[in-house]
Amino acid sequence: MIRYRSPPLLALRMLSSCTSHPKPNPNPRLHFTLKPTSQNPQTSQLISNPIRISQAMQVSTSCFTGSTDPTTISGRPVLTNSVPESGDPNSSSLVVISFYKFADFPDHANLRKPLKRLCEELRVSGGIILAPEGINGSICGTRESVERVVGFIQSDERLKGLRQIESPVSPEEEAIHHGHTSNSPLAAGEDAPFRWDHVRVKLKKEIVTLGMPTVSPIERVGKYVKPREWNALISDPDTVVIDVRNDYETRIGKFKGAVDPVTTAFREFPSWVEDQFQNDKTTHKESKVEITDEITDKEVGSPEKRMPKRVAMYCTGGIRCEKASSFLLSEGFEEVYHLEGGILKYLEEVPKKESLWEGECFVFDKRVSVEHGLVQGTFKLCYGCKQPVSDADMESPLWEYGVTCPYCYSSKSEEEKERARARQRQFETWGIIGGPDKGRRPRSKPDGINESFTKLSNS
Repeated sequence: MIRYRSPPLLALRMLSSCTSHPKPNPNPRLHFTLKPTSQNPQTSQLISNPIRISQAMQVSTSCFTGSTDPTTISGRPVLTNSVPESGDPNSSSLVVISFYKFADFPDHANLRKPLKRLCEELRVSGGIILAPEGINGSICGTRESVERVVGFIQSDERLKGLRQIESPVSPEEEAIHHGHTSNSPLAAGEDAPFRWDHVRVKLKKEIVTLGMPTVSPIERVGKYVKPREWNALISDPDTVVIDVRNDYETRIGKFKGAVDPVTTAFREFPSWVEDQFQNDKTTHKESKVEITDEITDKEVGSPEKRMPKRVAMYCTGGIRCEKASSFLLSEGFEEVYHLEGGILKYLEEVPKKESLWEGECFVFDKRVSVEHGLVQGTFKLCYGCKQPVSDADMESPLWEYGVTCPYCYSSKSEEEKERARARQRQFETWGIIGGPDKGRRPRSKPDGINESFTKLSNS
């Protein structure tokens, strides 16, 4: 048997998980935490006896098999051991990294299987989208594991130079992440940023859906503005500041004085631009035709007077602005700027006392929202509609945990609400939707039992 090398911290976590959490938690709202060593006699003895630590590591790691020799996947070398072997005690700390890159990537489907396999081996969780126009993702794991995944992606020349934003993970979230084994039906718990044992790698037409294939950020985009220079730009009265996000995001926070398009999906943005800035193009042209037949090209182009002199756009991490700025440039807008790294980079770099940001920033993981310094915010998630809800929203009579909130109650039928209640009961009972046997093959009965059942049924 080939022994698997594992850091001491992992072995202790595995032992603590076995001794402290023998049964799955029937209530997903109650988080498991490691008890002090005085309440874990086995762990206390291990810590006081280095020889037993070594023996325990051998026992704990004997359940893993695998080679530490590098293998090659699609021309990329990948180590098959699933846990980083760094001696750095900080290597076990978790981070969340969001990244994207627009690139000409027609063979994107070839990356899906090796990328998913690597994430699973390294216990990196999250979601990644692959499309002909590039890659977009957000993943969570130990720093070394996440860096290896990012390095693997960038080993493709077309994907080098990923735009990345790193967010910290709180000690509470980290305890949840490490507190369960892959066999636990609770996985990482409902309040962790991601399920630590699950990663999705999806193939799509676009890495961010605008619905306009002719718009290509690969060809041209607006001018990037550093977070430290953003305040001066948006404070200029000649600058129109546009929030490119959706209404449920802008509802909990935005930049001071920003225009909110009130869209429910990014694909609605082009229509909003046309309504807001382009509508006079047709009206103006028709009124000119009624007055005179002698119309110059300059007169036809005069609706550009409605276009703002300068546009500054922002979104969560910057990816939507890449497409939005490319779209505006194709529509004839001349000065188009966008916040480099998005709101997240701004909140990371700009001190709160100098900030023009108001509220919290919605994020697409179970942190729900973040504040300055990228610390977790105060909002929770309605699992009925995936919208952020405040403490005040949860006091509303329209709030029902896992079912509805004030923002979706009226749009859901009674049948939909009943299905949501059934789903919530399953989750509270088993920790997963569908019950503990979901996704498992039914156990085959011994031949003797089947034969006896057949005889009884025929008699």
